Amino acid sequence: MSTTTVPAAAGAPTEASPAMLRKVALASCIGSTVEWYDFFIYATASALVFNKLFFPELSPLVGSLVALGTYAAGFLARPIGGLVFGIIGDRKGRKSALVTTLLMVGIATFVVGLLPTYETIGSAGAIILVIVRLIHGFGIGGEQGNAILITCEHAPARSRGFYGALVQLGAPAGFVLPLGLFALLTSTLSEEAFLSWGWRIPFLLSAVLVGIGMYIRLHLSESPLFKREGAQREPNPLSRMLREYPRPVILGIGAKLLEATVFTTYAVIITAYAVSRGIDRSVMTEATLIAILLELIALPLFGMLSDRIGRKPVYLLGAAVNLALVYPTFWVVYGDHQPLIWIMLVGTLAIGHAAMYAPQAAFFAELFPTRMRASGISFVQQIGALIGSVGTLGAGWFLALANGTPWILASYIALIAVITLVCVVRLPETRGKMIEQD
Repeated sequence: MSTTTVPAAAGAPTEASPAMLRKVALASCIGSTVEWYDFFIYATASALVFNKLFFPELSPLVGSLVALGTYAAGFLARPIGGLVFGIIGDRKGRKSALVTTLLMVGIATFVVGLLPTYETIGSAGAIILVIVRLIHGFGIGGEQGNAILITCEHAPARSRGFYGALVQLGAPAGFVLPLGLFALLTSTLSEEAFLSWGWRIPFLLSAVLVGIGMYIRLHLSESPLFKREGAQREPNPLSRMLREYPRPVILGIGAKLLEATVFTTYAVIITAYAVSRGIDRSVMTEATLIAILLELIALPLFGMLSDRIGRKPVYLLGAAVNLALVYPTFWVVYGDHQPLIWIMLVGTLAIGHAAMYAPQAAFFAELFPTRMRASGISFVQQIGALIGSVGTLGAGWFLALANGTPWILASYIALIAVITLVCVVRLPETRGKMIEQD
């Protein structure tokens, strides 16, 4: 094996002190929250207002689907960002990648808050939106794997599931913040004021959050396992990972599919669908907010559970719950049974999604050796997210093709659930693995 010569890190610790571990986990969680906040502002605005601001000539349902299509464009860039920053994470360090991705996403988000709408510059606004989403996606693609690893590689094997789940809090927390802001703005502003300037506020506020996130990330300590590699760092981590670990890559992507599909469906698509069915958007916003707040509590609990009984049983529980609830959830929205909507979203997100997302960080990190771990986890997560999220956003057109009935889309999600169940069953159990020995 050819390697890149760098100063060795002989004697570098492989397990952090409890105080350092807590600091790294908290810093990773806060930094990820800021970055996901930037990402999900766009998702929330796509579901609520972008169809009116940038695609006013289309019908409400079609306009919403087109707006979500521009959101989907970011997922096309996520694998590229994952590959690029996965290699950077394996060669230069997890911390270097994390600082760059946060700055990239933050600048792009602020630009959206200043963007003229269709009324001012016509279709050029939509083109700029797509460009911004590509930048968003590129940054987030590099964010996930490195944020997970800088924490999981500090954590001891006995509690890696729990600490990995703390990093995963960044995604739902980053979604709750813009969702809460949009809920506040839509309830306090007239529709005219909200469409004129109110929707810009969450985008512009991201500048403050990015400043906080940059300060935190610059003070992170580098992964002790990365430092320990010293002269053994792999010069071509991606190609070697694909060559030597094809089975974990393929099955890991399959495991990721349902988790990405579920979050995209129930945090984004179902809101646009419900509004097109005449359900007030505040009902969906509040129900989604309740479900994701409960997921913030559930994630560390499912992470701890995966440390006790294994990654696979917890992951399989989440996949099975979503398979069982997909038809009832769409039936509740289609039939306008509003008192049941929040119950279904709690089941699908706070239980089904959380049970998959919590152990996923440690599970995927434990599939690959240190010298190519950032490339491995980034590839699995971003290719899985691309197929799962973009596939689901594309499948959203089934709603239009089926004249507003949701059963074809629900069947598509059920099929994805079966694929994920099979892939997780075929993956090895990794609980307690000593990744320091890789």
